[in-house]
Amino acid sequence: MFSNSEKGEYRGFRSENFVFEGKNCTVVFPENPVKGNKWIWRAEFLGAFDSVDIDMLASGYALAYVSVSDMYGDPGSVMMMKKFHGHMVLHGFCEKTVLFGFSRGGLYACNFALAYPEAVAALYLDAPVLDIKSWPGGLGKGVGAQREFEECLSLYGLDRTSVLSFRGNPADRLDELLSLGIPVALVAGDSDRVVPYDENGALLESVYKKGGGDILCIVKPGCDHHPHSLSDPSPVSSFIRARY
Repeated sequence: MFSNSEKGEYRGFRSENFVFEGKNCTVVFPENPVKGNKWIWRAEFLGAFDSVDIDMLASGYALAYVSVSDMYGDPGSVMMMKKFHGHMVLHGFCEKTVLFGFSRGGLYACNFALAYPEAVAALYLDAPVLDIKSWPGGLGKGVGAQREFEECLSLYGLDRTSVLSFRGNPADRLDELLSLGIPVALVAGDSDRVVPYDENGALLESVYKKGGGDILCIVKPGCDHHPHSLSDPSPVSSFIRARY
């Protein structure tokens, strides 16, 4: 389907790997596609803790990924994601997609949804980073990641002082996300030392629940940042299929 692609295999499903705009991409095809060529989109960490991805593939949804790694959801990565989305639509896939934002992938997923809500049917956020001060900054309860923080600050045009007043995080725009009516499936551990829940996912949970937003929230007691996802993917996949 995609020009100059290499055929491959992902968890028993047929895949194609190709380069688009200088970025490595993967699209995995279901055996029996649902009507409308619907698809899910891993914002980051393709293949990691992918029980929901596999369940959605088995249900007829394609899976896509474009590598915008180490860009922390910055404007450049969102622009690249928009180009990739257009490429998918050009190749017959549905205009709307469901973004899977795992860990730092939460920055990509939410920032893309805020920029292009017309392209997003729902979000699945798993232990998501929603504030760069929390991770990679480690300016709250989390352990942080200093090399990644310096890299992140450079991409956003910030420094360790200006980041303190930066209001472009998803965590700063949750009311806006709520107003867009985008459903969210949120999974996280309550003992996350890397991406503390109360600095990230809990903020989203609070805004959506207070505002009457459409949210599935599963908080895993005693769970750290890993493992992500659920051993039984059905609560999340059922939530997604009911809305897309």
